Amino acid sequence: MAQKLPVQFRGCFTAVVTPFVADGSEIDFVRLAQQVKRQAAGGVTGVVFAGTTGESPTLREDEYRELVRKGTAMAHEAGILAVAGTGSNSTQHACELQEFAAGAGVDAALSVNPYYSKPTQEGLYRHFMMQADAAALPVMLYNIPGRTGVALTPETVARLAKHPNIRAIKEATGSTDSAGEICVRAPGLALLSGDDAMTLPFASVGGVGVVSVVSNLLPERVSEMCRLVGANRWGDALAIHRELMPLVKALFAETNPIPLKAAMRLLGWDTGVLRLPMTEAGAGTVQGLERALAGVMPAYAK
Repeated sequence: MAQKLPVQFRGCFTAVVTPFVADGSEIDFVRLAQQVKRQAAGGVTGVVFAGTTGESPTLREDEYRELVRKGTAMAHEAGILAVAGTGSNSTQHACELQEFAAGAGVDAALSVNPYYSKPTQEGLYRHFMMQADAAALPVMLYNIPGRTGVALTPETVARLAKHPNIRAIKEATGSTDSAGEICVRAPGLALLSGDDAMTLPFASVGGVGVVSVVSNLLPERVSEMCRLVGANRWGDALAIHRELMPLVKALFAETNPIPLKAAMRLLGWDTGVLRLPMTEAGAGTVQGLERALAGVMPAYAK
């Protein structure tokens, strides 16, 4: 087993898709290994398994556990960090997943706001504190109100940041106001953008990276943009941001990861299979992806 790397929440973390075999009945681990190797070659800091992009709500419990175990081994073999989604709308279940992930050897956990229940800020605070207590594992909070129906406020994030295991936040609010206030209130907490379009804007108010969808396709470009920001080369980073924006828009023309899996199928990198209730991309989305891919990947142009 490869030696674990120091956990640094900076740069590009790719939220990898979960590839399925042609009939969607099981995970295609051969494809997954190819994806992880491609990410490592592209210079990413780490990969995230069983997140939103990985269709985590459609995974059976046994599939989830196998994905985390095998994916972690693949990431470590490739020399990058492994992050596993451990969120749940049940605090007890989230704690169980936290304990499992720690035992599986992951480097950090990504924990989404409890969904559907719409807890109060006090409920959110207690939920994440209990999960952070459940295992000696770094936690990246995942603030995505568009998916969960509730947002962590900067005040609550600052309270949570006092826990030694809570080390980062994936901020997917789309709000530079929220991101900037979090950076001020919790200066020791690493803030990563949860939206590719906001990586550079969030960096301008204190963000240090991204959990990216686009890097499934272009890990080297997203990683380079993060590196340029860290080197204070803002003009060069802006050039990459502008270069990638047409593809970013195409990848979010429908609900993630529908367009992403369509793009990977176009590139011959994935079966493109999604599990219901996710459905295949529409013709207009595919056409938009073809145009966007041709613009940033000249070798793809037909």
